[in-house]
Amino acid sequence: MDQIKTMRTDLPDVVTYAKQFKALSDPIRLTILHLLAMNGKSCVCDLEDILELPQSKLSYHLKILLNNGLIHKEISKTWSYYWVDEAKTNELLSEQFCYFLKSPDDDCC
Repeated sequence: MDQIKTMRTDLPDVVTYAKQFKALSDPIRLTILHLLAMNGKSCVCDLEDILELPQSKLSYHLKILLNNGLIHKEISKTWSYYWVDEAKTNELLSEQFCYFLKSPDDDCC
């Protein structure tokens, strides 16, 4: 019989990953992240126009991405600018996360 694999003690923070993936589970937030990744630092006013969303709804989605560390925010006078936290998004696509999903015997990461 196969031996049961035990949990690794060097796992990344599972709760943080769960929250980040939950933040990314919404099509609007994925679209926002994609737009920011493609266009770089963007004004909230530009995102409103592109997404055709009211400011209140857009702010709600931006706050979720911001609270989960997926984007950064800068306020300049009356406008807010947002951009992707590349280090955080790269971590979600990294060997570290691959390692989290694969067996220690797998050599795919």
